[in-house]
Amino acid sequence: MEHTHHGCGAMGETGMRDIPLCAPLQQLKQEHIPLRKAMDRFHAAAAEIVAAADKDYRDAFAALRDQVAAFAIELEAHAWKEDDGLFPMMARYIGRAFGPIAVMEHEHRQAEQLLGTFLDSAGAAGDRIDQETAQELAGYAVQAYLVLTQHFDKEENVLFPMAERMLSPEEKDQLHGMMQELLN
Repeated sequence: MEHTHHGCGAMGETGMRDIPLCAPLQQLKQEHIPLRKAMDRFHAAAAEIVAAADKDYRDAFAALRDQVAAFAIELEAHAWKEDDGLFPMMARYIGRAFGPIAVMEHEHRQAEQLLGTFLDSAGAAGDRIDQETAQELAGYAVQAYLVLTQHFDKEENVLFPMAERMLSPEEKDQLHGMMQELLN
């Protein structure tokens, strides 16, 4: 049985972000699509609450809380693949204390903290939340959206292409295997 690796070739004459990605890196990039759609939805809802545009803020806030809770679960599954798979592999080459991996991990923690603060505070406030508190808490969702939008852009345009060039075919196979285990 012939073993195929998941590498996709060298950079060539195109820019870094234009190189084809191997299967596991392409999967990580593709996972951003539904995450971005969910982010767009909760950002729009949060922005309306912050702007006090919705007179029935309690229902709007409850819907936002549900959207953010569902999103946080999906984001956690995605981030785990990077935190425990891709980032440690790349750190062997470029280190972890400074540089791209340190930035990516910091942004993961920052987004988790913002989403966690929103969800914990929203849960504690429950149905008794006043409009001012709802606006303040919705601001955490807006901040998480901003952090993650920039974060995904950095991954797609810099980090994933860098990983494509940096990781060996064996490492790409290893990353692919780890990600497939999560599906089972």
